[in-house]
Amino acid sequence: MKTIQLIFVSILCMTLGSCNQNAKTNNKELYDVTWELEYISGPRIAFEGLYPDRKPQITFNQETKKVTGNNSCNGYSADYTLEGNAISFGEPGPSTLMYCGEGENVFLKTMKQITKFTVTDGKLNLMLDDVTMMRFHKID
Repeated sequence: MKTIQLIFVSILCMTLGSCNQNAKTNNKELYDVTWELEYISGPRIAFEGLYPDRKPQITFNQETKKVTGNNSCNGYSADYTLEGNAISFGEPGPSTLMYCGEGENVFLKTMKQITKFTVTDGKLNLMLDDVTMMRFHKID
């Protein structure tokens, strides 16, 4: 009986360890790349109307635990917290103050709602629970 319990516990530990390793591998895909927004959920304004000239971008810095980028008009930076595929963003820090339409506000408000992420087929999906709120693609 003890042998069966020992085998069960060993298999359970290996399974949980492999799941944790997959999450760490997935996290590595966030770094060393700039992501550009291609979809955002919620606004009644068409995507091209929100971002006619420049699409928002985000870059993750693994050492400083900050994201930087532009919100289509102004630059921003914010802290982020990452655990497995759970992610949250802090308040954006100081940025330039040009007004370029509603796209900037929509982007920043949506970032505050994000609770998790996935990277699938080279796309970064920022999600509220299981609903994709923002989708980004890699840019050079």
